[in-house]
This record gives sequence, structure tokens and C-alpha cells, in this order.
Amino acid sequence: MPAGLKIAIIGAGMGGLASAAALSKAGHTVAVYEQAQQFTRLGAGIQIGCNAMHVLRGLGLEQYLRAETFYPRSWNNRDWRTGEVMFDMLFGRSAEDKYGAPYLLAHRGDLHAALASIVPDELIHLDHELEGLDQISDGVRLTFANGNTVTADAVIAADGVNSVARTILFGEEEPHFTGRIAYRTVYPAARLDGFDMGDCTKWWGEDRHIVMYPVKPDRSEVYFVTSQPEPGFNLESWSAKGDVEVLRAAFEGFHPDVQRVLAACPDVHKRPLVDRDPLEHWVDGNVALPGDACHPMTPYMAQGAAMAIEDAAILSRCLDGIDRDGVAAALMRYERNRKLRTAKMQLTSRTNSWGKGVTDTDWVYGYNAWTAPLS
Repeated sequence: MPAGLKIAIIGAGMGGLASAAALSKAGHTVAVYEQAQQFTRLGAGIQIGCNAMHVLRGLGLEQYLRAETFYPRSWNNRDWRTGEVMFDMLFGRSAEDKYGAPYLLAHRGDLHAALASIVPDELIHLDHELEGLDQISDGVRLTFANGNTVTADAVIAADGVNSVARTILFGEEEPHFTGRIAYRTVYPAARLDGFDMGDCTKWWGEDRHIVMYPVKPDRSEVYFVTSQPEPGFNLESWSAKGDVEVLRAAFEGFHPDVQRVLAACPDVHKRPLVDRDPLEHWVDGNVALPGDACHPMTPYMAQGAAMAIEDAAILSRCLDGIDRDGVAAALMRYERNRKLRTAKMQLTSRTNSWGKGVTDTDWVYGYNAWTAPLS
């Protein structure tokens, strides 16, 4: 078997760290380059679908995550005013038995910490903002804003929706702004004064919604995220502080359960909701894009991070046993095996109809990236 490749990963988010862990497990030498100067625990929740849990289990994180996250009975979809149940998407033991892995609700920072725990600190290089990417005879040369230069056999550019690598490879193209923004926050459940917000509920309004759930096994922290139009919002304000009073006014008239959760909220952040049409190419030579760098999507199916995590497993399978001369073909194989699934996810999520009525979930949660057939 050939010696492992030297692989540079751009970005230390969910997709970058998952890729680092999966590729290390496959015998490659990895280094992660992250533009931030430190990791921060952002106030946001994340849903870890059964499909993502298959990958995370393969990386050895299942017990860690079960101990740190909430195990919901269902994703309950309810009418904004009456509270009538529109569709109860069952999780818990029934989903775990059906799909072979649990569905978990987490603090985004806890999932990130779990992934960081299996990538040794010495492999993660902070304060490395990508500036240049050149394919040369002996691999790929990367240059960074801090003056450092590195060469690798392959590059996995997991640098997000505003990917520098994608721009270098395929040209500048702004993401599609949906015209909607999300308010989101995590706060102590003690602020609810004994009120139980339920396991996971999406309250469907006529032109807006709010999703809420606990993110800790003891329900000690709760999370919500909204989607709503906000005329005049400045797209440059990518992670701005939101005005809690503006948020509460936007959900005036919603069910009393929603009012209780918003009334207890101390502060919020807001961000624009963006996606892209499916891209024609993700790979150029020995460089590949995963996650939001190539298939960003709206959050309405809670599958954005899951797709990046699946990408990591498929990348490691396609690069298993490959030498430098085979990298480009292996990365094209990765692209071929991911494009149909991620495009379907992007376009389905864009409709914001997931869970609004009876929904076929098997094609999403029943997928295991470690065992799915590869073309």
C-alpha cells in the first residue's frame, strides 16, 4: 500500500475537522489551516441527523456526543397560531432502530469541540488566511496572509460559503441571498422559569417560522432560530447583534409557547440566509471543495453540516490507498459520488417544506457515507 498523502485542509469548521479526522484515520498526513486566531463557542444549536451520526460514530465520537447532547422524541411541526400538529417527525429509539444511528440535538460549540478533540492540536494552524493556491509539478502550493507558504499533495478547501479557494479556482460569485434572515441564540433554560418548550418544535407561520429545542441532555440550555423577511438588512452584517424587541415584534400573535421562549431571551445574533445553485465543478486537479464551499444550503432541513461531515467520509474512502499521481482522479470520483445527493438536499431545503406535512425522511437519514456504494 502506498505511503499516505500529505494533505492540507483549509478551514477548521465542522467539515474541515471531520475531513482531517477521516483522512488521518485513512493513513494520510494532514495539516489544517484556519484563518481565525482562536476558536469561539458561538451561541447556536445544531441538529445531528442519523446520517451524520454514522460518520461521527466511525470517527469514534458517538459516546462523547451522547453524553453532551439532547436525545429528542421527535421534530414536532405545529401551526403558528393554534398549535395544531402538522407533522410529527419521530426520532428517539424508533429512528435509531430504523436508521441505525441516533438523532441528536447539540450546541454547535460542543460538536465542534468533539471534532477538535480527535484532531491533535499540533495539526491545526490558526491565523492562516489563504491568499494563493497554485498547482505545481510536485503538488499544490498554498500561500497565506501571514507570509507562510506550504506545499501539499492534495488540498481540501473547507473554507465555507465565502470560500477563497472556490474564488481562486472558479471565479468570484456571490451567494444567493434569500431575502430572509435568521435570529438565533442559546440561553439557560432557568430563564424559562419551569416552562417546558418541548423536545424539538418548528412553529410554521405564514411567511416566517421559529425552531426551538434543548441542546443539553439535562435540558439546561435551550436554543431557537428563526427565518423571516427583514427589509433593508445589510448583507455585509454577517453575524450582527439582533434587537430582541424587533424579534419579539416580528412574532407577535404566535402561540403563547413561542411568546414565552422569546420573552425569556436575553439577546440574539442575526445573519443572512444564503445558498447557491448546485455548482458545476467542485474539483480542479488536486484541489477539492467540500461542505459550504461547494454546496451551501438553507438550514430548513438541518443538513448543512451533515453534508460536510458526509463529504469527509467519502473523501477518505476515495483517497484510500491513493498516491500523488492518482489524487486528481480520486477527487473527481468524490465529486461524482456527492453531487446528486447534495444538489437534491440544496434544492429540497430551499423550498422550506421539510416537515410541514407528511415527509419521506428515509433518503436523508438512512444514508451511511461509510458504506454507501461508490461509482
